[in-house]
Amino acid sequence: MTTDAARPAPGDRTDRQHMMRIGIMWLVASVIGMVLVYFVWGPHMPPGTDSNAAKIQQFDNRVLGTVAVPVMAFVWVYTAYALTHWRVKSSTPVDEIVDGPALKGHRGFQAAWLGITSLTVISLFIFGTVELDTNAGAGTGSGQVPIFTPTGYNVDAAKSKLLVVQVIGQQWRWTFRYPQYGGLETAQMVVPAGQEVQYSVTSLDVIHSFWAVNLGVKADANPGVDNVAFATADKIGSVNIRCDELCGLWHGAMVTTGKVVSPADFKTWVTNAQATYQQLIPFLPPYADIYLPQVDGGYYDPGQDPLPSGPPPGPASPSAIP
Repeated sequence: MTTDAARPAPGDRTDRQHMMRIGIMWLVASVIGMVLVYFVWGPHMPPGTDSNAAKIQQFDNRVLGTVAVPVMAFVWVYTAYALTHWRVKSSTPVDEIVDGPALKGHRGFQAAWLGITSLTVISLFIFGTVELDTNAGAGTGSGQVPIFTPTGYNVDAAKSKLLVVQVIGQQWRWTFRYPQYGGLETAQMVVPAGQEVQYSVTSLDVIHSFWAVNLGVKADANPGVDNVAFATADKIGSVNIRCDELCGLWHGAMVTTGKVVSPADFKTWVTNAQATYQQLIPFLPPYADIYLPQVDGGYYDPGQDPLPSGPPPGPASPSAIP
């Protein structure tokens, strides 16, 4: 339905003029917003810069946040413009409210829209793939056979040139095992600064999610699965560790604090821990990628038969370790 009220008066702006005004405001808002997001907010984005994985993720967040600005700016600008220029006053009689002129397809606009959105999605896909490839998965759990691995990685933990830390989740605690140091197991994660670490994450019961927040390491802890992630801590200090998968009543309390120490302090810590726990290590099952529950209690290496007699192997947990 077309009426005189729907046609622009001689002094009114045309659709083209409206779009030009919207376009200019959108362009200005986008440029300002992108600069603020990348250069002002970006350096403070999580997860921070405590490890190489965290730095990579922060950079990725800066890029993705910057790319998202034009989209958000267009929504805000168009909404504000519509409310200020095309909003019908509440005092307008209902019979005087009419639709504007019908809009028909514009091939140039449609082609530009499809081209820009397709280019954006494809570019982000390439960007994300390159980031994962060049940074060994950037701290994410990559499954039992990671596609992107750092130099020195070996599927056999005993032959790996990386420091291997096995992360074991269970309701509702974290346990950490060091296969390269005689299967040492502790209730606190300690890693040296400047050394690539392979986090081999598994679970003894339900699904958990290991999240070393400020190291940028996050990997699901699934029973029967060895989920591998890589990261190198750069800053000495504490590590905020929590479970990021709902795993039962005390999920929210499944938190602990790890440490990043100097290489010399790490050697000292390992020596002291081995001396403290050497009598308990024989009661643990041999190191394995995963552990299966034993009928009479405890857990065992699925590559070997359960112990038929003698002292039952304790669970791969710090229940007997302070």
